[in-house]
Amino acid sequence: MKKNKKMKLKTHRGAAKRFKITSTGKVLRWHSGKRHLLGTKKPRRMRKLLNKVAVNQADVKNVRLALPYGIK
Repeated sequence: MKKNKKMKLKTHRGAAKRFKITSTGKVLRWHSGKRHLLGTKKPRRMRKLLNKVAVNQADVKNVRLALPYGIK
């Protein structure tokens, strides 16, 4: 007899490219503003833009819904 299995949830591919979930469960994102007009930006500012930063707590729920299996 066949069992009714739940369907797999799909990962939102746009969110998978933009966010990372750490092993401790934090949701990280990258800074914007690194694509063009780079000559006008100071080196210190560019170094700060390279780092990842935690997603705002208000947005974490939506990101987790888009990434049901926790993309690393």
